[in-house]
Amino acid sequence: MSTHTPRPKGRLLAIGGHEQRHKADEQAPDHDASADFILQRFVDELHGSRTIVVIPTAAEDAAAAAQDYVEVFSSLGIEQVEVLDIQSREQANSPESLEIINRADGVLFTGGDQLRLTALLGGTKLLHCLTERYLHEPLLIAGTSAGATAMSTPMIYQGRNDAGFVKDEIHVTTGLQLLRDVAIDTHFIARGRMVRMAQIIATNPGCIGLGLEEDTAVLISKGREVEVIGNGMVVVVLDGHHCTGNTIPDIAPGEVFSIRDLRLHLLSKGQRFTLPDFNEAE
Repeated sequence: MSTHTPRPKGRLLAIGGHEQRHKADEQAPDHDASADFILQRFVDELHGSRTIVVIPTAAEDAAAAAQDYVEVFSSLGIEQVEVLDIQSREQANSPESLEIINRADGVLFTGGDQLRLTALLGGTKLLHCLTERYLHEPLLIAGTSAGATAMSTPMIYQGRNDAGFVKDEIHVTTGLQLLRDVAIDTHFIARGRMVRMAQIIATNPGCIGLGLEEDTAVLISKGREVEVIGNGMVVVVLDGHHCTGNTIPDIAPGEVFSIRDLRLHLLSKGQRFTLPDFNEAE
């Protein structure tokens, strides 16, 4: 008998990286009137007082990364944009950081190093507060590149773009766990990451793989309802629940793996997809 898990009241916006930072010039001759501006959609989806908190912890140059988004959101009419640059676990447990998170209507994690995010935020009061608000309030949490990859469980944190053919080339850990039983990878087509995602699914067949191309995003509501937005060619969904011929458990590290019967969906903007919940009673 399955246990019912309440659907989150918040939403997630996972962005594949290199999203447009400014609206196209409508007067320009090459302007594409149909182009999606992901960050405008982020603003449009906000509720309440429209206070945005930018967390640039993953970035190598956190100040510069944060300033980019402060300028973008300010240009989109957001008056309250705060930066919460967490650089220690002590800071992530501080009352001051929790106060900032508690007044946010939207939170954005910048790109950079997703392992830095999990190492600094995992198990902290800040992550607990963020998760509780996501589950019980209409909070919108966005992440781009590493910020998107860190949302999921399992989380990819190491593996060359051309890696993945042989067992143990790809490394995973626990992400921020906002989106369970889903693995997210970004810059997916531009960096040729299909095979490394396939190995993630081979080692975790109970997960769904979401591959996000650059300037493409998924807006996830109720923990499973997915809408594709942005201008990338596709979003790739890999489903291994019914896979066969998976040799991962039988081969030695360094050997090439095989897997069959993965389901693959190529989705462009406007398409919708429901993430399967195999724990629900039929």
